[in-house]
Amino acid sequence: MNDFLKDIDSSWCLFLDRDGVINRRIYGGYVSSWKEFEFLPEVKNALRIFSGVFKYIFIITNQQGIGKGLMSETNLAQIHSNMISEIELAGGRITKIYHCPDLAQKPDNCRKPSPFMAQKAKVDFPVIDFQKSIMIGDSKSDILFGKNSNMYTVLQKTSEDVNITANMKINNLLEFAKMLNVNV
Repeated sequence: MNDFLKDIDSSWCLFLDRDGVINRRIYGGYVSSWKEFEFLPEVKNALRIFSGVFKYIFIITNQQGIGKGLMSETNLAQIHSNMISEIELAGGRITKIYHCPDLAQKPDNCRKPSPFMAQKAKVDFPVIDFQKSIMIGDSKSDILFGKNSNMYTVLQKTSEDVNITANMKINNLLEFAKMLNVNV
């Protein structure tokens, strides 16, 4: 089931959810400012390791707090700018962040599980091969996004029971990074 791990090389791409994978999720709310953003333990270390393995590292995030008027595109851009700065200071990198501000009830929205943001990444980076890509997320919509985009899927466990089948399950990003058989 995890045989794909042995095939990963520098031609592969990594797609990551943000809230609940990179930073602490605010259940019932939104990270709407930098002061509310808190990296999960060892995430920056994992991203440093991933940066030496994957060709591209993308963050794919639903941000309907914008659609609800709870934050602006400018607020989100500032959060992401600060997040990327901290990741780079730790030796990691993020190639690009894709977000969807749409409300869940909007017809034909760009939110995960729709493959819209993956297709947008493919337009920006045509060499992406989704069959050599991994999506790591902590929710059903994250895993369905990966499946809808023909990626390998990795479910990061949370306090909530997420009932979906993924290619593998992990406790955190560093656990996955250590599975890649690189010098940690």
